[in-house]
Amino acid sequence: MSTLSAEKLRIDKWLWAARFFKTRSLAKAAIEGGKVQLGGQRVKVSREIVVGDQLRIRQGWDERDVIVLGLSDQRRGAPEAQALYEETEESIARREQSAQARKLAGGMIDRPPGKPDKRARRQIHRFQNLNDA
Repeated sequence: MSTLSAEKLRIDKWLWAARFFKTRSLAKAAIEGGKVQLGGQRVKVSREIVVGDQLRIRQGWDERDVIVLGLSDQRRGAPEAQALYEETEESIARREQSAQARKLAGGMIDRPPGKPDKRARRQIHRFQNLNDA
């Protein structure tokens, strides 16, 4: 099989070829974990997809709704991989809105100024050892 010649393709192979995941095993783990849905339903790794299917893919904080435009079982460059799908306008707007909200909330979270010094590290270890016992 090669680009755009297949009529059906396993979803894990397509996710890998479309560069959503670095390896097929990561794609498989995401599918089994329920992070990939086809038409609102969880799918199995061996599920075959066809052109026109709508997928919802959750990666970290982001959730993308994409429409399959082409099939490929070969991983190629990013421009060719992006031609395999189209992200919906709603999905793009939702991702941008959540990214903006995370960015604004990030300023409110108090973080330590840097790495802990020797004294602080000892206190952390003492605290962890008390909770382990």
